[in-house]
Amino acid sequence: MSKQYNDDDQRMIRLQEGDPSAFDDIVDTWEGPLYRFFFRNTRDAQRSEDLVQETLLRLYRKAWNYVPTGRFKGWLFRVARNLLIDSVRRTSHDALIRRVTVTAPADGEAVDLLNLMSGDDVSAEAKVSQQEAVAVVHELLDDLPEEQRQTFLLHHFDALTLSEVADAMNTTLPTAKSRLRLAKEKLRYHLTCRGFAEETVSEMN
Repeated sequence: MSKQYNDDDQRMIRLQEGDPSAFDDIVDTWEGPLYRFFFRNTRDAQRSEDLVQETLLRLYRKAWNYVPTGRFKGWLFRVARNLLIDSVRRTSHDALIRRVTVTAPADGEAVDLLNLMSGDDVSAEAKVSQQEAVAVVHELLDDLPEEQRQTFLLHHFDALTLSEVADAMNTTLPTAKSRLRLAKEKLRYHLTCRGFAEETVSEMN
């Protein structure tokens, strides 16, 4: 029986086999998610576009190194994150996470951190309280250690599984789980200390 590959692995196999349309398909699929990742971290549209192009170019150059094992997303975001770190180092300015609620100009998608962490059945009162917490979470995210902050953002904003986060950050699954737990505990603790209701804080689980 032949092995079944997911869509991303199939595209990479086609790219490795010299299919010129495979790279176009990869760009169409991942250009938007990559842009949102970079824009959330840099708050700079032009810089984000440049980093997307650099990531895709590096993907093309490293295509032969990719092994199709169903872990493409983590592999891709590891490439993206490494480029982001290099970019931050070059500019000597860490501009990560300037707002909690943002609108990415590439597609107009509004992203609300607390809504991403809450369910559909949250009461109106709880939603009001969540909105009041947005500014506080904004400050707290800036204060988190970079590894915890990036783990939290990759998991909640970019919808990476913890296994994919571990791949993206070149670490182990237990470490990724620990960083996410610590980030959530710190956010919950400081929200509670600032007087937010337990039901609002509990939405961060």
